[in-house]
Amino acid sequence: MSLDVVTLRADGLTSRWVPSVGMVGVSLFHQGRELLGQRRGLNAYAEQGSTFGIPLLHPFANRLGGFTYAQQGIAVTLDASSPYVRTEEHGLPIHGLLAAEPGWVVREAGATTLSADFAFEDAGLLKLFPFRHRVSLDIVQEPDRVTVSTTVTPTGDRPVPIAFGFHPYLTIPGVARDKLVLRTPAMTRLGLDAQGLPDGRREPHDGRDEPLGESTYDDHFTDLGDAPSFTLAGGGREIVMHFVEGFTHLQLLAPPRSPVIAIEPMTAAIDALRTGEGLRSVTEPFRATFAIEVQPSA
Repeated sequence: MSLDVVTLRADGLTSRWVPSVGMVGVSLFHQGRELLGQRRGLNAYAEQGSTFGIPLLHPFANRLGGFTYAQQGIAVTLDASSPYVRTEEHGLPIHGLLAAEPGWVVREAGATTLSADFAFEDAGLLKLFPFRHRVSLDIVQEPDRVTVSTTVTPTGDRPVPIAFGFHPYLTIPGVARDKLVLRTPAMTRLGLDAQGLPDGRREPHDGRDEPLGESTYDDHFTDLGDAPSFTLAGGGREIVMHFVEGFTHLQLLAPPRSPVIAIEPMTAAIDALRTGEGLRSVTEPFRATFAIEVQPSA
C-alpha cells in the first residue's frame, strides 16, 4: 500500500489525507488528541472498503435499494462481483464506487492546502455509472477548521446525477459517550424501513442540545435550514460540522456503546439514484462544501 500521506497543519490543528487510497481523510489532530474515529483503520479501508476517518461516498452516498436503477432513460445494473461495488448487511450496494480508489491525481499540495482530481472514465466504472465526469477535492486547513470542497464537472455529453456524500466519523477522546453533547437544528426526519431505505414518512424534528445519554441514531434528515451546523461537545472542546453549500440531506449515526458519531453530509436522499428524491442532474460544474471547526466549549 502506498503511504503518500499529505499533512496539512495550521497552528494546533492538523489533518492528514491519503490520495492513493481514495483521498480519504485519516486524521484530524487537535492539541494532541485525535478527533476522527479510526475504527478498523486504513488497511481495512484499502482492502475491504471498511469506512473510517473521512471517506468520500461517490457517486451515491449511503445505500441503494437494489442493484438496478434508471437515469435519463438509461437502465443500469450493478454487478455485485465488481471490485467497485461494496455491499452491506442486507446485501445492498453501499458507500458508492470509489472507496480506496487509487486514481486520484494531486494537483496541488502545500502546507495548508491540498487539491486532487479523479477522472471518472474507467470502462468498469462507466458500466456502473455511465456519466463521464471529473471529481475534484479542494481542502483548506486553517487554525480552527478544515474545509472540504467537492466539485463534479461533467466531461461527457450527458448530465451527471448528483448523489454523493461523505461519512466523517467524529469523536472526543476521554469523554464518555453518554456525556457527549449533541446539538442539531430543527429539521425534517425522513422515515426509514428495516433496510435503512426511505419509506415516505416525514416528521418534524425539533432539534436538540443535550447529552446523548442512552440515545441512539441511524436517522435521515432534510429541510436542514440555511447554513446548518451540527455540534459534538465535551471535555472542553466542540467539533462543529458546517454544511456550507450544496448539501441538502444528513445521515446522523450514533450507535449504542460507541463514542464515535457520524455526521454525514449528503447531496441527495438515500437511494436517490433509484427514487429521484432530492436528485439533481448537472451539465455545469457542481460544488458542495463542508467544514469541520474545532473550538473550546462555551
